[in-house]
This record gives sequence, C-alpha cells and structure tokens, in this order.
Amino acid sequence: MTTSAKPGPRERLLLTAQELTYAQGVGVGVDALLKGAGVARRSLYEHFGGKDGLIAEVLRRSTAEDVERYRATMDAAGADPRARLLAVVDRLGRIAAGPDFHGCRYLAADLALTDPDHPGHEVTRAYRRTLHGLFEDEFAALGHVRPGFAADQLLLLVDGLLAAGATRPGSDPAAAARELAGHLIDACPAGAPE
Repeated sequence: MTTSAKPGPRERLLLTAQELTYAQGVGVGVDALLKGAGVARRSLYEHFGGKDGLIAEVLRRSTAEDVERYRATMDAAGADPRARLLAVVDRLGRIAAGPDFHGCRYLAADLALTDPDHPGHEVTRAYRRTLHGLFEDEFAALGHVRPGFAADQLLLLVDGLLAAGATRPGSDPAAAARELAGHLIDACPAGAPE
C-alpha cells in the first residue's frame, strides 16, 4: 500500500494562496493564508520572502496553467485560426457564466496592487504579452495586415467579457462577446488597407 506524501509547506502555501487570492482577492490576509496552508509564518518568509513574493509566485503558477488552457482550447478547435480564436471566446464565456467565477485573476491583481513596483505587476504584464502573442499568431495566420492591433482588440474584448461575467451576474456577456469577436476576426482580411 502506498500513501501519497502531504505536500510540503511551500506547495501548501502556493495552493492555498492560489485558491484564496482568486476567491477573495490579493488583499487576503497573511493569517488566513497561513491558517489555510497549515504553516508557520516563518515558512512564508523562507520560501517567498513575504506575501508579495507569494502573490507573484501564485500569479506565475496561474499564468502557466492558464496559458496551457488557452493553447489546449485552440488546439482542440483544429487548424483554422478563426475557429481557434472563437473557441477561446466560447470557453471564456462558459467560465464567466459559472457559479464559481470571480473575475479575471490578473486584472483583479493589477487593480488591487497599488504599488507600481509590486512584483506581481511584471507577472501580469508577461501573462498579457503571452496571450497577445498567441492571438497575434492566429491573426497573422488569417492574413490580417495588422495582427498585433487585432490581438490588442481581442484582448480588450476578453477583458470586457471577464469583467462583465464577474460584475453582471445573470447577464450573457458570452453571446455579445462571441458576435463582436466574429466581427473583429472578419473585419480586416488580407490585403485590406490600414
């Protein structure tokens, strides 16, 4: 009989912080994080240097997971760039309509972390750059003459979809977002003037 080992203090802090910062925001108290993880305050400082380091690491971990979900969603939609981009919007619409949806972790962190030098901001910027690159590649594959600008527009649409899902329960931002995404994707075909 094998028993799985209980995660160590670092992993327990990360798991707890990932859950609590999504549900309650990055302003969740240190005591709640320590209690949830079942670790001493010393563990927080040994592994992360403090709460700011823990928040940045949680955002890094979430970024890796979320970017992989974006890629998997696009890959499941096949090779057509239009279908791949719309699959992202559809998936986010389903997530935003879910009962446990609390909004975009990255946008919430950026709004809550008032110190412009907080290490979490660099992680959220890197996350958005990665998404932008994924979207830009798809727009380029469609032959859009301004794939970077189209990716900016889609990111804005995604942010709006996630914000509406969090702030307007019972609404259907997914339907509006999908229609707008379709217009965006089709608006600038190859060879169109800028």
